[in-house]
Amino acid sequence: MSIVSYSGESEELKNSILNFFSKFQISGVLKTCNGYKQKGIQPIQIFRYKFSNIFQPMSMYMQQRTGAYKEDFAKNTFYRFINDARINWTRFSNTIAKKAIDLIKPLTDDTRINAFIIDDSIFERTSVRHTELGAKVFDHCDMRYKKGYRMMTCGWTDGSTFIPTGHTLLSSHQEKNVLGFERKFDSRTLAGKRRVRAKLKGTDAMLGLIKDAQHAGISANYVLFDTWFSSPAQLTAIKELGLDSIAMVKNSSRIYYLYNGQKLSLKKIYGMNKKRRGRSKYLLSVDVLAGREKQIPAKIVFVRNKRKKKDWIAFISTNTEISEEEIIRIYGKRWQIEVFFKTCKCHLNLIGECHSLSYDALTAHVSIVFARYILLAFEQRKSQDSRTLGEIFFFMYAELADITFAEAMSVMVKAMFETISTVLNVTNEQMDLFVDVFISKLPEYLQRALALSASAA
Repeated sequence: MSIVSYSGESEELKNSILNFFSKFQISGVLKTCNGYKQKGIQPIQIFRYKFSNIFQPMSMYMQQRTGAYKEDFAKNTFYRFINDARINWTRFSNTIAKKAIDLIKPLTDDTRINAFIIDDSIFERTSVRHTELGAKVFDHCDMRYKKGYRMMTCGWTDGSTFIPTGHTLLSSHQEKNVLGFERKFDSRTLAGKRRVRAKLKGTDAMLGLIKDAQHAGISANYVLFDTWFSSPAQLTAIKELGLDSIAMVKNSSRIYYLYNGQKLSLKKIYGMNKKRRGRSKYLLSVDVLAGREKQIPAKIVFVRNKRKKKDWIAFISTNTEISEEEIIRIYGKRWQIEVFFKTCKCHLNLIGECHSLSYDALTAHVSIVFARYILLAFEQRKSQDSRTLGEIFFFMYAELADITFAEAMSVMVKAMFETISTVLNVTNEQMDLFVDVFISKLPEYLQRALALSASAA
């Protein structure tokens, strides 16, 4: 396997990648996604090279120019694999994500809130007119049009680790904004369906990604997203999938909620209610009905805008039973997808590595970058969470559990009194008085713990 050999940490890196491929059964997953051998080189060998190439100092082109390229397959073989329209990269991403989540879930409590996070990021292309389905797309951050795709992404989080589950490189559903060419495929084939999805609206693509994750067996309690996807229609559609939503609400005069029997905008609802004073985490909380034809109950929470003290922002939850503080806390997990985008673009070479003009090749490239991120996320979790040590951790936990809190307190107090008696040479009467006064000053739960320990002895 081609992994860096110039680094002092090459063996550790090599072992991490080998363990990842073994634990996640990458070869088997690739075969189930139509990535099987037709002739000559095994697809897993090409995939492994592409996956590991991010850790090398040179691109494939420069490796060939300098003689550093040591693979058994030619350049054309590599590009045939990347451009293969038959490989189901959507299933591949969801399957790898499911395996990662199954390994992470046992490390958290069963009551922990898990969530899907939906967002998009601009995937820029310079030669957009020569790139398949390259389009003029709107960037919500810069509020202007750019050339390339909108990388619609779905991910899963337990609050500690973010795992990307799938993506769609969105072109544009408006033909006038599509600048690149389009290869024609039968709409019943995988390649044809991939191109149909590329021209969906962002809101429809979002629902497709959630359905893909659910079909793969990935479950969550909530779907988190920002204002661009938080229309009442989206909230209703997600509810029909069996999921609750928590989102930042768009302050628009054209979006209405049923409040006290009236259809009102956010601004009017906020203006007609008394706000909470002091240092409360939120200003106002109201129960509404969201949707047009089919309405669902929801809770809207208004919070101070830290950037503008006189302004406010609003969050909506389709689960009305949880508290306002919990809505705000859970929505805070959405920031993890922003960290994911930054990591992929700055460190995993999401934008600059692949120069292919084929939509299939770009889809394959993004899926492989997502797999790289899953490796990093899994390694990070292993290094930070002691429970990933497996049985060793639980044996140690069982040993520590034999020393109860009461016993530990008794040992500490006894050691302290023995030290005082030795250093200050106090009499037994003075020590008894000191003990009684000391214990009387302790909180009641500590007094009970010490009394319980004494009676057990």
